[in-house]
Amino acid sequence: MTKLSFIFLVFSLIVILPPMAAEIKTLKISSDTRPMILFERFGFTHTGQANISVSSVSVDSPGASADPSHLGFFLLTEESLIQVLIELQQTSSFCVLESKYITHLFTFRDLSPTPHSSFERSYPITSPNEYSLFFANCAPDSTVSMEVRTELYNFDGHVKDYLSAGLTQLPSLYFCFSVVYFAFFGFWIFVSSKNRKVVHRIHALMGLLVIMKALNLLAAAEDKHYVKATGTPHGWDVLFYIFQFIRVVLLFTVIILIGTGWSFLKPFLQDREKKVLMIVIPLQVLANVASVVIGETGPFIKDWVTWNQVFLLVDIICCCGIIFPIVWSIRSLRETSKTDGKAARNLAKLTLFRQFYIVVIGYLYFTRIVVFALRTIAAYKYQWVANAAEEIGSLAFYAVIFYMFRPAEKNEYFVLDDEDEEAVELALRDEEFEL
Repeated sequence: MTKLSFIFLVFSLIVILPPMAAEIKTLKISSDTRPMILFERFGFTHTGQANISVSSVSVDSPGASADPSHLGFFLLTEESLIQVLIELQQTSSFCVLESKYITHLFTFRDLSPTPHSSFERSYPITSPNEYSLFFANCAPDSTVSMEVRTELYNFDGHVKDYLSAGLTQLPSLYFCFSVVYFAFFGFWIFVSSKNRKVVHRIHALMGLLVIMKALNLLAAAEDKHYVKATGTPHGWDVLFYIFQFIRVVLLFTVIILIGTGWSFLKPFLQDREKKVLMIVIPLQVLANVASVVIGETGPFIKDWVTWNQVFLLVDIICCCGIIFPIVWSIRSLRETSKTDGKAARNLAKLTLFRQFYIVVIGYLYFTRIVVFALRTIAAYKYQWVANAAEEIGSLAFYAVIFYMFRPAEKNEYFVLDDEDEEAVELALRDEEFEL
């Protein structure tokens, strides 16, 4: 990859990279040859501060000593991105540190003398906006090693707020939704206890899914609260990832098992359905590993883009994989209805699974595409709206699915009068239930 291509790739990350909780981070860069390193993206208010310190800096160049003014840190807004890219395109040897569109912080010329080679300064943000923190290396063929400490925050009165301007509402948002899911779990226990005779194993898994979702949101709320107040998650990030892993695996498992009709239509899984589970669950393990790497590191690591691609690819495969059991169930019910003489009952099941298919597709579309679009188009001060939309969509999905497959002795989908059989048989002869 050429230097110019790499710089274009790094700048393109600004568009897809969401604003981050600017935890106080200490990073070590070792023998790095990249011309551009993106550290963080953060929304500043008029009280914003950026504290950057570097130490143990060393620059190795095969030829003459690298010009220290060609290595340094800067801030860049998304509005200025296009102008900088035009400058780079017009002159391939152009150094981004010379651009008039960046907010210059410091270069290696400002470092203290060796052997310390360090620098630290706090920069007040005079123009509120969303900025990306970059390191630029415009010295050809040089390698850089250093320790970097970043501390980005806004002042809320006299208190530091380490969450981006658009994410400061997240602790309250996640806590409110966790309370809703705890209440949801209590109601599910109540419904199940009233209908013990028709409670199946899938209903127990659904209850476990709800409590894991509630705990996941509670851990997320505490994680964001401590980051907001202190700049560090105080271990809540570990709990968050544990509950997230269990919750995501359970979610895909429950969707697959409901799609197969396991426990409430049949007591076992077919071989092809077992294979789907054996594929999706390990992939979800890989997706969660990628999620941890993405969340706990950042775009400054060399393989960060690769981990994002792995996460996206695995998520797409899993989303496609969970659709197959639903389609198989619909086709199986349609074939069975032609031979077993229970047309009305099978029509009810077909209706149920067809609606389930539509709900799952709608949920995947909303959480993967609509939420991403909201994050992309929303102003940096309103990034929390995308998180709220995602949680509202998830809550609606849980509510609809749990209502459709609730334990009930007289479920509307499975109680039909015998006199409807003839009309239903005619409906099944039509192709209205083909996907």
